[in-house]
Amino acid sequence: MKTSTRGRVIAAVALAGTTGLVLVGCTGGPGVDDGGGGGEEGGENVVTVYGTIVAPEQELLEESWADWEEENDIDIQYEGSKEFEAQIAVRAQGGTPPDLAIFPQPGLMADMASRDLILPAPQGVADNVAEYWSEDWAGYGTVDGTLYGAPLMASVKGWVWYSPSQFAEHGWEVPTDWQGVLDLTAQAQADLGTAPWCIGFQSDAATGWPGTDWVEDIVLRQSGTEVYDQWIANEIPFTDPQIKSAFEEFGKIALNGEYVNAGFGGIDTIPTTPFGTDPAAAMADGSCALHHQASFFDGFLVDAGAEVGEDGDIWAFLLPPYEAGGESAGDVVTGGGEIVAAFSDDEATVKVQEFLSSPEWANNRVSLGGVISANKGLDPESASSPILQEAIAILQSEDTTFRFDASDLMPGAVGAGTFFKGMVDYVNGTPLDTVLEQIESGWPAE
Repeated sequence: MKTSTRGRVIAAVALAGTTGLVLVGCTGGPGVDDGGGGGEEGGENVVTVYGTIVAPEQELLEESWADWEEENDIDIQYEGSKEFEAQIAVRAQGGTPPDLAIFPQPGLMADMASRDLILPAPQGVADNVAEYWSEDWAGYGTVDGTLYGAPLMASVKGWVWYSPSQFAEHGWEVPTDWQGVLDLTAQAQADLGTAPWCIGFQSDAATGWPGTDWVEDIVLRQSGTEVYDQWIANEIPFTDPQIKSAFEEFGKIALNGEYVNAGFGGIDTIPTTPFGTDPAAAMADGSCALHHQASFFDGFLVDAGAEVGEDGDIWAFLLPPYEAGGESAGDVVTGGGEIVAAFSDDEATVKVQEFLSSPEWANNRVSLGGVISANKGLDPESASSPILQEAIAILQSEDTTFRFDASDLMPGAVGAGTFFKGMVDYVNGTPLDTVLEQIESGWPAE
């Protein structure tokens, strides 16, 4: 699984308690050490790292720093866990934290920073963030004006995947506004005689998150960054007409039985269709014409045997502005990523933390395939595919306004709780007003 969804897919159940983290055990706090200077299993030149990245991506992560470890005589001991969100607070409060943690949700990192469980970023990391990361990205590692962590990997969301040869055959054109997307959908259905879109919400405990990506993309394009930011902070509730409108626009596709669910059945199959493998297979065999998914979908398509490229089997365009003549596709995008923060400040840990925030590491990891980074020092040619290269260019552009996935920034009880569930309820036929009220009810009391 690729970067942007890893955390939400792995441990959504644990995330449901993010806003009210239950921190158990004796007081500990950042920098708790077993005497070896390197975390719970540490030694003088051992640095422990804990995160949600598991096999097969774990092997690529470890490969990305292998040469650096040898050159610097530091042993990086990585542990990937599907229970990261539940266990990181327990370990920190119990006195056995890792030296570094890779947080898949900025909201979780911010919650732990507010409880003084992680350390402010060292100067070398702060310098790297200032030089190689945009103000938006720096903000996701900052809490109350203090930088705690540096970004790691990233994804660009909002891509609509399609077959270039199929578009050419039928004379379809890439739309330039949201109405164009709806018009393309209607034309494709008429020309094909079948539903053009394939949509899958199924993701184990995190089922529903692909629907949140749709709504987030539409909110940002229809109502703008100010409304998007207010929505994340609950200054604008889910029941607000602007948020309701985004659901309704998504419903024009998702709730139309003539438009979904290509290759799988009707609307009722959306919650049970796996989000990645099945749509990729349907696109590869031609039974699905359109699919909305982040840049990491490239990997699923390759695994399904499709060549990704402008002249390949499958290519993608970014969901266009809501209105014609608005900001160009790519000027305002949603996406996801991780933040690396520290519980220890010994010399070896600081060196590793600085390395992970550097262009050197970003190029090492991206060249191994499947992921991207928003690090401005990253060479786009390091990416393993043309769509990932394009995504990097978008992230590095000074003209891009980036907004992190809203559900990852909201309290876990909402973002990975009622929001996920609400998307499933919506496509299952629950009235929209009821869905919005139920999602909003997940916000913790002040």
